[in-house]
Amino acid sequence: MPADMNDYFKKKKSSNNSNNNNNRGGGNNFENPLGNMGKGAPWLLIIAAIGFAMFVLKPFTIINSGEIGIKVNTGKFESEPLHAGLHFYIPVLQKIIPVNTRIRLITYSNISTGELGDSYRGFEGGLRRNPAITVLDKRGLTVNIDIAVQYRLKAESAPDTIEKWGSSWEEKIINSKVREVVRDVVGQYTAEQLPEMRNQIAAAIELKVKESVDALPSQPVILTSVELRTINLPIKIKDQIERVQIAKQDVTIAEQQKEKAKQEAQRAAEVARGEADRNRIEAQGEADKIRIEAEEQAKANILIAKSLTPELLQLEQIKTQGKFNEALRVNKDAQIFLTPGGAVPNIWVDAKGKQEQRLMGAQ
Repeated sequence: MPADMNDYFKKKKSSNNSNNNNNRGGGNNFENPLGNMGKGAPWLLIIAAIGFAMFVLKPFTIINSGEIGIKVNTGKFESEPLHAGLHFYIPVLQKIIPVNTRIRLITYSNISTGELGDSYRGFEGGLRRNPAITVLDKRGLTVNIDIAVQYRLKAESAPDTIEKWGSSWEEKIINSKVREVVRDVVGQYTAEQLPEMRNQIAAAIELKVKESVDALPSQPVILTSVELRTINLPIKIKDQIERVQIAKQDVTIAEQQKEKAKQEAQRAAEVARGEADRNRIEAQGEADKIRIEAEEQAKANILIAKSLTPELLQLEQIKTQGKFNEALRVNKDAQIFLTPGGAVPNIWVDAKGKQEQRLMGAQ
């Protein structure tokens, strides 16, 4: 080593030794900044450091109602979900993933509408819209099916579901199953049969989608409803169905008119029949009345004839003669003629100079 370098290190060493001696000799000018803050100062600093770390690292999260939390320990999902509330974790080593378990809606439609949803914490919202499901009917014609599916993630098995299916579990479970079932069910019918068999098709789709989803291990998703909204047919098929429907309506109208005319004819016949029955009953009643009166009169005549005796006739003749005598006192011009062999006479009364005559009969 050169001589000048040796001299430099010797001087440096001697200056360091002198400084150390000064410090041990009481010449130290360093002052502890915490000395004036008292004995509680270290604890305050520790609390402040912990608060700063809590603010920066944020080792906690809040799970809201309608959500569950999935805790991840060094990359491994815990099987027990975290329910609503405050939960702590160790930053870097752990994290908590909030997952929405509310009822969700996925639609398959070509009608453009705004995509709705809560978009909570940047995750997907409660509504997803996919294009309408294109299906080939039994003859190979293209048909578009609009469907709405309501579902929710099963909270108890959510950690296993996310671990197995990932964050795109909706596409892998709901979307794939719905499209598969719709193509399978609708493909069994022709396009013309779809409007007529709508209710049966809707029921079959809902049943098979639920069976397909429920058959998955641990039943990761709970289906609420599967609603068939619209069946969009090709334009030619629509026109053909409309023509058939118009023809059916014309036939129906003609049948209704025919039935109406038939009912009116039956009603008129009933009215005429009722009128004839009424007239017949009235005539029969009148005839029965006359017959009964005649029979009663005949009976009365028989009884009268039986009751007439010579003595009774003489008595009636005497009574009649008395009445004639009274009449002669009033009108002396009256002329009396007796019926030969009879007890009842005919009387002609002259009045006003015999210019007017009246025939009076009395019994």
